[in-house]
Order: sequence, then structure tokens, then C-alpha cells
Amino acid sequence: MPAPTRWFRLTTLDQREALFTHAGADAMLVFEFGAELASMDAEAFVADVLGKRIGAAGVVTGDDFSFGKGRTGDAALLAKVGREHGIGAEAVAQVVLDGERISSGRIREALIAGDTATATHMLTRDYAIEGVVLRGDRRGRELGYPTANLDLGDYLRPKYGIYAVRVTLEDGTEHPGVASLGVRPTFEPPQELLEAHLFGFEGDLYGRKIEVALHAFIREERKFDSVEALVAEMRKDEAQARRLLAID
Repeated sequence: MPAPTRWFRLTTLDQREALFTHAGADAMLVFEFGAELASMDAEAFVADVLGKRIGAAGVVTGDDFSFGKGRTGDAALLAKVGREHGIGAEAVAQVVLDGERISSGRIREALIAGDTATATHMLTRDYAIEGVVLRGDRRGRELGYPTANLDLGDYLRPKYGIYAVRVTLEDGTEHPGVASLGVRPTFEPPQELLEAHLFGFEGDLYGRKIEVALHAFIREERKFDSVEALVAEMRKDEAQARRLLAID
């Protein structure tokens, strides 16, 4: 397993925009966290950024929200200073699951452990990795399992292994499949990739953006003594993925 502290991203900005749109948002504004914002105190952020630059009428945050230089601002300060500038502020209570607060840290821990069920329960969706399909060595096609390969970029690295997946293409169509996430230990040199095989799909995906949702962890990746042994295991992985995805 890679070190869990090196990679941290659960979503890209594009994925967040899609999630916000699905939730009913009309627009998304992204701040570049540079020297100006880092040095701005909490009161100035409310008055200058939220009030003057954006013209915000209301702000909703978590009840543990902090902001401003040195994290000196909190939800209470936001409400107080906001009132002075005509900005309403509301703090949303923590979401609790099984007696514990849902947090990105808990989601990361579940994914690193290969516990996709817990991660999905907390996210209310399967964890998904989005990227542009790379040209590979076509080894999967030679083995009878052509794959769409993605670089993992800055995404959190879930547990290396084999997953039942659902792959969404740019046209919005969703395709069930099975994927290998890891370094392909049977082949040299090791190369970290997410390799997704889409059941029954015929077409060229090179250069196209896709999203691979990890539905269920099947097994850890391992090195096989022969290509024949690997292919035999891949057939078992496919059968298990089909069962987990409830398809024929």
C-alpha cells in the first residue's frame, strides 16, 4: 500500500461542480488560496470578500467551520460580523453515523482499508476517480480483458486490489465492469494505474474522460507465477464483480 498521507483528494473540482449541480446549485465560485487570503483576518474576510466582492446575502457552514488568518474565525464570529454587513449565517450540525461524526478523515480510512461499503455509506455514493483514458501497452486486450487506464493523479489511493466498478462515460452512459487498482505486480516494470474493464463494451476510449466508481472491493492485488494463472483469476474476478453488481 502507498503511504496514506501522500495523497488526499476525494474529489476533483469538476466532480464537486457536478455534485453541486445535482443538488440544485446554480453556480460554483472557487477561491485561489494564495498569500492574500492566507494573511487576511477573519473580520476582513467577511467584510471585504463575502460582503464587498461577492455580495453574499447568506452563508451556510458546518458548526466546526474555521477561517481567517490563524483560523481565528468560527461560525459564531461569522454570524456576528455577518450581521454587521447584512449577511445571514447558518451553521449546520454535524452528521453522525453509528455514533461518530462523518468526516473526510473517516472516509479516507475506510477507503485505505478497502471498506467500500462504509465509505459509500458515508459519502452516500460510491467513491469515484475521474480522468482521461491513457494509451497503454494493450496487455489487457492480449489477455482478453481490454481496459481503460487512468492515472490516479492527486486522488487518495484506496487499498490496492480488484474492484467491482461502474464506469460513466462523457455521454452520461454507465457501464458495469471490473477494475484493477495498483501497480500490476505480475508485470515489469511496476506501474501504478486504475485499469477498468467494461463488460460488453466495444469502442475506443483513448483520450476520453471517464469516471470509475469503486462499488465493492473483491480482493488484494498479488503477483502470479504465470499469465495463465492471472487470466484464470481474472475470470473469477469478473464473475464476482457481476454478482456484486447484480448483472448476468
